[in-house]
Amino acid sequence: MTTLTLADWQQRARDLRIEGRAFIQGEYTTSSAGASFDCISPIDGRVLAQVASCDEADANRAVISARMAFESGAWSRMAPAKRKATMIRFANLLQSNAEELALLETLDMGKPISDSLNIDIPGSANALRWSGEAIDKIYDEVAATPHDQIGMVTREPVGLVAAIVPWNFPLMMACWKLGPALATGNSVVLKPSEKSPLTAIRVAQLAIEAGIPAGVLNVLPGYGHTVGKALALHMDVDTLVFTGSTRVAKQLMIYAGESNMKRVWLEAGGKSPNIVFADAPDLQAAAQSAASAIAFNQGEVCTAGSRLLVESSVKERFLPMVVEALKGWKPGNPLDPATNVGALVDTQQLDTVLGYIEAGRNDGAQVLIGGQRTMQETGGLYVEPTIFDGVSNAMKIAREEIFGPVLSVITFDTAAEAVSIANDTPYGLAAAVWTADLSKAHLTAKALRAGSVWVNQYDGGDMTAPFGGFKQSGNGRDKSLHAFDKYTELKATWIKL
Repeated sequence: MTTLTLADWQQRARDLRIEGRAFIQGEYTTSSAGASFDCISPIDGRVLAQVASCDEADANRAVISARMAFESGAWSRMAPAKRKATMIRFANLLQSNAEELALLETLDMGKPISDSLNIDIPGSANALRWSGEAIDKIYDEVAATPHDQIGMVTREPVGLVAAIVPWNFPLMMACWKLGPALATGNSVVLKPSEKSPLTAIRVAQLAIEAGIPAGVLNVLPGYGHTVGKALALHMDVDTLVFTGSTRVAKQLMIYAGESNMKRVWLEAGGKSPNIVFADAPDLQAAAQSAASAIAFNQGEVCTAGSRLLVESSVKERFLPMVVEALKGWKPGNPLDPATNVGALVDTQQLDTVLGYIEAGRNDGAQVLIGGQRTMQETGGLYVEPTIFDGVSNAMKIAREEIFGPVLSVITFDTAAEAVSIANDTPYGLAAAVWTADLSKAHLTAKALRAGSVWVNQYDGGDMTAPFGGFKQSGNGRDKSLHAFDKYTELKATWIKL
């Protein structure tokens, strides 16, 4: 447990040497065209580094590197137990460099340093370790055959994986994909978001230190419409995995169809309902959870509990509890260990969130708390966590993913109405149910069209539980043994004796 203070973190930020180049074939390198972009901290608007802006030429370089590494067999045909040991070393290196990685994450995308240090980096390391530890415990199958035949069902690495990851949990979302992709023997080209590329660039070197052969992991910072598009269209990429917006996810599916029919696995947007019934076992706990479900990580969470569905008979008593709970979530300097709400990632996201707040007001919803930009004197990008009451599920703020700390409160009278409202969305990523009635909990959970349903809590689960969505929230699953399905091909081998 670190005892570093705000002053300590500020000093470390001043001393930090930041690497901004791409990583191809085990080495840092400038982009082919020599292009770069400013990496700007949302904490105070200062330029942190110049980051390589990769393009199609760089995508080609990285894919060639990754393919050569795969075909060599140095990693792809390594014994699973040896890959496991390497993955565990990789995870340990993340932990031993946790303070540097946490500082990079906070400076880059604005999240509180306490979250980076205690949630993001340990979660990233755990994802690598868990996947590594699992890989020598996954068995193939022998089919039921006549006595003179043997039918084998085996898993093989898919080959070359391109992973395009988001800016809200930059390293953790990358590691959710790197863990199973690398553990199963694939080579990976990782494209971090241009909004938060720094930790991905740094961990590429740690992978080499861990013993992962050069070329197995390549990192290409840059924009989606350049290097991201090039990877999605590349004829030698076997699988494309993505976490981000539904709009981009749809476009990636088109690119896959236009190229080589590469497998595409997508984790996209959400507009998750948090349903509080009158018989919730602890309304105070539900209120605290509702506040954290929208304010944690500045609301920049795909599973954010952005629609709070409250049974009308308890609303008058419950809603003031939520307002009071949200008062404990205040924007502050992300380098202060006491801060629990940091800065929004960039000016585009700030404008988006403020635009939705204005739309909520224009549609007739009432702001109960928050709703304003704050701390402008710092040069940073901060918005007060906000609650809207009087929201109908037809309003823009209830229909569209805001990706900011904006909560819409909607009332209902019956369980059937709650389920109807909850499912009335193009998304299906997550949902929560608060009730002391066991049957109601089970029946409601079964009726909700969501990949994760939490009962009497919000955001439960760990690496053993699959993560992903229904409907336009995507396909496939991260985490758990089910994630390995995305990175392997099944082969049937039938032998006549």
